[in-house]
Amino acid sequence: MAFSTRSGGQTRTQTALADINITPLVDVVLVLLIIFMLTAPVLQSGINVAVPHTRTVNQLTEQRTVVTIDKDQRVFLQTTGPDQPVNLTELTTQLRNTGRGDSSKRVIYLRADEKVPFGAFASVMDAVKRAGVTNISIVTQPLESTPSTDTATK
Repeated sequence: MAFSTRSGGQTRTQTALADINITPLVDVVLVLLIIFMLTAPVLQSGINVAVPHTRTVNQLTEQRTVVTIDKDQRVFLQTTGPDQPVNLTELTTQLRNTGRGDSSKRVIYLRADEKVPFGAFASVMDAVKRAGVTNISIVTQPLESTPSTDTATK
């Protein structure tokens, strides 16, 4: 924006100083970054499961459907958000409803606590197979790693 002034018979043109102060923007971005850094680990997985340790593992690289069995044999289903408790009789129906496309090509990750009896584990696998899913990966941990990172084996 330009404007002119007269002083002593001469005309001078002045321009307005238009600078944007980015300090508040940087403050807001830093606060949001801190909030996301604090909440990200909480959103990753809410169920604490001590998965078995194996020698051969593959790293989980993308978000997939995860079925979790905790040490009290409760079943949880995680599709996109946090783990949701699910009844074993409803697991097949919910997996069919959350499926997109051909269910035989879907991959389901199955996490089970080390203390879960094989019968409970087999019942959950049967419910997943009844939903039409044939590609089931069992989540384990490498023998030499810390228990905080999950990996999957086939």
